[in-house]
Amino acid sequence: MYETSIEKLFTIFDQTSAILQEELACTYLEALAETGENLFHGEVLQDTVSEITKKRLQKEYAELTITSFPPEEIRRAFQLAILKGMKGHTQPNHQMTPDSIGLLISYLTRKFLSDIEDISILDPAVGTGNLLSTIVNAYNQGSNIQSFGVEVDELLIRLAYIGANLQGQFTEFFHQDGLGPLLIDPVDLVVCDLPVGYYPNDIQAKEFQLNASEGHAFAHHLFIEQSIKHTKPGGYLFFLIPNGLFETEEAPKLHRFLKDTAYIQGILQLPFSIFKNNQAAKSIFILQKKSPEVKAPKEVLLATLPSLSKKEAVDKILWKMEKWFKENK
Repeated sequence: MYETSIEKLFTIFDQTSAILQEELACTYLEALAETGENLFHGEVLQDTVSEITKKRLQKEYAELTITSFPPEEIRRAFQLAILKGMKGHTQPNHQMTPDSIGLLISYLTRKFLSDIEDISILDPAVGTGNLLSTIVNAYNQGSNIQSFGVEVDELLIRLAYIGANLQGQFTEFFHQDGLGPLLIDPVDLVVCDLPVGYYPNDIQAKEFQLNASEGHAFAHHLFIEQSIKHTKPGGYLFFLIPNGLFETEEAPKLHRFLKDTAYIQGILQLPFSIFKNNQAAKSIFILQKKSPEVKAPKEVLLATLPSLSKKEAVDKILWKMEKWFKENK
């Protein structure tokens, strides 16, 4: 028997993906996308599967009605299945924002944008959609959420699209380079786990102020500029950044650009225990786009977050944040 609803959902995702992986001779993640489509439409859509396999799948799907589960339970179960498919995957861009980080960013976005009821959100490097879905789920059902996701990887954006459908989210996805021209109006909120590394398209990089003086530009710098461009005046941006963001040769240019375009609201260093090694550690970087109505905070919210398993230390940090919000918001 299943212990939880999430376990039940994951088991169905996992078992049906394994069946389709063998039948279609594809990867687990590709099979997961196929089974997600089947669950959303309520039927087996693959014409090439045998009748025996189709009956096996239909028997598994009959175990649940996807619409009877809360969106957050669907997201977590789907996330677990994606993580299983990513184990040992060689492509570095096939990664997912850890759940604990997504929930923390979700909490912070609601604190910063508490006065906005109808909110528009963009993730310009949406990946599998886990971060964006976590934030959308966190807002009250009565809120009018308009969300957009951009992703260049075909498999990742398909998983993001299917995950959003299963959760009943109406996110609009764009399969393209997130640093190319975007047909998306400026939004209230940008969230992004920044892709870190060099951007290979030197021609496109020339369109950005943060293009490198020589050689390839940093993709994460360009994504910051692209995000600010697509944020409304006074809107907020939440980035996951490498801790060494301001320690490279291009850092002075980035610093000048940010000084001209945005106010730094906060930098929260995440606990090293979340990451594989200290070199991979990241921080949450919070910006507000400048506008005539917006002033810089009295002080920037700075914190080093403890391990989330240390309740007393976490409570102390949350108290510090609440105090900061009262004094600066």
